[in-house]
Amino acid sequence: MSGLAILSLTLSHFRTHRAARLTFDGRPVVLTGANGAGKTNILEAISLLSPGRGLRRAGAEELARQPEAIGWKVAAQVAGLAADHEIETWAEGGNTRSVRIDGKAVAHLALARVLRMVWLVPAMDRLWTEAAEGRRRFLDRMVLSFIPDHAEAVLIYEKAMRDRNRLLKDEVADPHWYGALEARMAEAGARIATHRTQVVARLLAAQDGAETAFPRAELEIIYPEGAPGDLAAALAAGRRRDMAAGRTLIGPHRADLAAVFAAKDVPAEQCSTGEQKALLISLILANARALAADLGRAPVLLLDEVAAHLDAGRRAALFDEICALGAQAIVTGTEPGLLDSLGPRGQKFALTETGGQSQITEIQP
Repeated sequence: MSGLAILSLTLSHFRTHRAARLTFDGRPVVLTGANGAGKTNILEAISLLSPGRGLRRAGAEELARQPEAIGWKVAAQVAGLAADHEIETWAEGGNTRSVRIDGKAVAHLALARVLRMVWLVPAMDRLWTEAAEGRRRFLDRMVLSFIPDHAEAVLIYEKAMRDRNRLLKDEVADPHWYGALEARMAEAGARIATHRTQVVARLLAAQDGAETAFPRAELEIIYPEGAPGDLAAALAAGRRRDMAAGRTLIGPHRADLAAVFAAKDVPAEQCSTGEQKALLISLILANARALAADLGRAPVLLLDEVAAHLDAGRRAALFDEICALGAQAIVTGTEPGLLDSLGPRGQKFALTETGGQSQITEIQP
């Protein structure tokens, strides 16, 4: 199975890259270099070829190279879901991000019709020990890779909740002001909950029978106040309590994702650092396998410093699984030796930083 792929990437005034161009052949890619050489910036640029704010969740104005701050642009040729396409995304000055596909202006969500990608970055290493918000974001990113319309449901829900919270803080008591907002939250919230449940089921199924060196993660969506059956009724009943708190205390925005290391029956937050990393990689691979089964093509994987906390056996197994899946994984590392197990199965590039400018050189076998 051949995967979705970035075939060429051109950056202009993006983060540390004043101008850069890389050409890929669809195989896995290794980017090596010292900290600050611009490896993660390349992954971030690629992540902007999918819906959302990218792997750092940065605002458009944060992406421009300094001190010029004249705006930035990312352009790519991609092997997409149905055909090859040219994608451009950019922002000028302090303006919001724009997107074109094959020369036509489109909404960000249209990118999901061309590419699907999943990523793992070092900030996620704390996923199982940080607050629930990070785990919800992790889950919703996986949901978006399967169900792009999930983003619309989240936007509708969050806007209605912000308006309701404003009423609560202003201590508005008139129920007529709340009714329409709560109905909108209930409708969008039901879609969000259904999408999340479906995707957790897909991830669990993708782990069943998989030939993998990474541990199975049992997953469960939990709610601190219990899952609301009729959200509109629960919101109406909870107005007095919510008014005292100044915010909405029940709904899908309160959900959490719990994981258990199945072989040991140990909650993820109680596992060792290495076990937590292995669980994360297991879920990313399950996400990729399930998407490949659904779409007929593996997604692009962005793996930043993924070798950290993995022993030599698991590093080799990770590349074996990526290659077996037929996925284009773009992997970064500060120590080239940690990624040697890929061997001739992929492309390798070295990044250096000189005089405030990044240099990129392909390493020939």
